Amino acid sequence: MTHALLVIDVQNDFCPGGALAVAGGDDIVQGINTAMNDHSAVILTQDWHPAGHSSFASSHNAEPMSMTEMPYGPQVLWPDHCIQGSKGAAFHPDLNTDRADLIIRKGYNPAIDSYSAFFENDHKTPTGLEGYLRTRGIDTLTLVGLATDFCVNYSAVDAAKLGFTVKVETNLCRAIDFDGSLAAANSAMTDAGVTLA
Repeated sequence: MTHALLVIDVQNDFCPGGALAVAGGDDIVQGINTAMNDHSAVILTQDWHPAGHSSFASSHNAEPMSMTEMPYGPQVLWPDHCIQGSKGAAFHPDLNTDRADLIIRKGYNPAIDSYSAFFENDHKTPTGLEGYLRTRGIDTLTLVGLATDFCVNYSAVDAAKLGFTVKVETNLCRAIDFDGSLAAANSAMTDAGVTLA
């Protein structure tokens, strides 16, 4: 049991009709459920923001998808999304959450956003996922989910930097593709040693 499937943010707000909908975000759900059968360990991540999170455009009287500078670096200001306990923060109803060994919630600190399953956006504050994987002897990860160019990308790059063998199943991901973000993400993942399958 050294290989885990890491399912990134398959939540209602990232699917069509959600607050930060990714085109085709719901098309990958059944394929992800099938992929769970090929992995002995399954881990889900869940974006989990308090209301009024500092990454929300509404907290800055700014336009959604504009940029600001945070103490930890540049930050996209998002529409309010995945607010703790909301329907939008819930997993897509067709996702087989019963297969999950672990659910990692991220983005719950109101002062800092968290794209990666491993670190908050300061690239220093850990989520605890690395320790969990290491204590279970897991060294190989396959990533799927939403969105390719943000949370999947950051998670894959961090995993590779931490020494895990990492593959992203691109057919089981969907991207926002905002201002060239998908091409940049693919380059970043490849440069980090991630296999794009």
